Amino acid sequence: MQHAMHDQTDIGTDLGVAAAWLRRGEPVAIPTETVYGLAANALDPAAVARIFEVKNRPTFDPLIVHVGALEAVERYALSFPPAARALAARFWPGPLTLLLPKRPEIPDLVTAGLPRVALRWPAHPVAQALLQSLAFPLAAPSANPFGYVSPTTAQHVHDQLQGRIPYILDGGPCSIGVESTIVGFEGEEAVVYRLGGLPLEALEAVAGPLRVQLNQNSNPAAPGMLSSHYATRKPLFLIEPGAPLPNTHPLPVGLLALRPRADLPSGVLTIPLSDNGDLSTAAQRLFWAMRQFDQTEVTAIYAERCPEVGLGRAINDRLRRAAVV
Repeated sequence: MQHAMHDQTDIGTDLGVAAAWLRRGEPVAIPTETVYGLAANALDPAAVARIFEVKNRPTFDPLIVHVGALEAVERYALSFPPAARALAARFWPGPLTLLLPKRPEIPDLVTAGLPRVALRWPAHPVAQALLQSLAFPLAAPSANPFGYVSPTTAQHVHDQLQGRIPYILDGGPCSIGVESTIVGFEGEEAVVYRLGGLPLEALEAVAGPLRVQLNQNSNPAAPGMLSSHYATRKPLFLIEPGAPLPNTHPLPVGLLALRPRADLPSGVLTIPLSDNGDLSTAAQRLFWAMRQFDQTEVTAIYAERCPEVGLGRAINDRLRRAAVV
C-alpha cells in the first residue's frame, strides 16, 4: 500500500481541527497519559486501515479502542464480567486496557479477526475532551512507525510521521511514558497480556493473583505482545545494574542507567532515568532517553535492568523487546 501524503503535518491544540480530520476518516495523533496514539474512527474499517498503512503495522496485530466513558463498554463489548468491572471502577480513566468479548459493531480489522476487543478509557484531559466531542470511539496504537520506540511528545510524532498524517494534537509530554497494562479474562482467571503503566501490585490488590502471559511472535492475543518491538536504531544490550560495560563496541557508547553513576570511563555517554531510582520517573523518561541515544554518535546502547517490582517490570519488558537477541 502507498501512504497518502499530506503537504504538511501540523502540530496544534485545536480539538475542532483534530475532530474534523477524524470525521473525514483520516488518522491524527493524539496525546494520552501513556504515549501518543495514532487515532482513527474505530467503527470505520477504511479509517482503521489507514492506521495500519501509516504505521506499516501488520494487520495480525490488534488495536486498542479508546472510549470516553465507562458506559461505552456496553456498546462495544458483549459482556463486562464482575472482575473486569471492578478493575474499571478502580483504574478508569487510566493506563488500563481490558480485553472483552466484542460486539459486531467493532470491525474485525480492529481485533485482527479475534473475538475480543481491547478497550481503554484514557485519563489525559485532552484525549477525554476529544472523545467526548465525537460520536465514535478511537482505535489508537502508538503514533510511530511499527516496531520503533513509542512517542511521548508531539515532536516525537512529527519527527517520524511528518507528511503521513494531517494533524498532531499536542497535549504536552506524556505523564506515564509507557503503554497501558492489558488485562483479559480466561474463565474466572484474570490474565495480564502486556505489562504497562499500571503495576501488577495495584491490579492484584483489586483482582487477586494474576497470571502473566507475554510475548507472542505471531497471531498475538492482544496488542503489544510481539516479542521484538520498541527497537532503537542503535543496537541495545541489557546489563545488570552497576555492572561494568563490555568492551565489545568501540567508543563512544551509551548507558541507560536507572540512577546516575560516577564510575564510568570517558567515552561513555550516560542518561540516568531518575535521580534516585524512582521507577515512575524512569518509566516516564524511558522512551525519551532511547530516542536521545539514537540522535548521538554512540555505536551501541547498554541498558541497566530495573528491579522487577512495580513499573520496573514494564520498563524491563520494553528493554527486553528492544534488545539485540
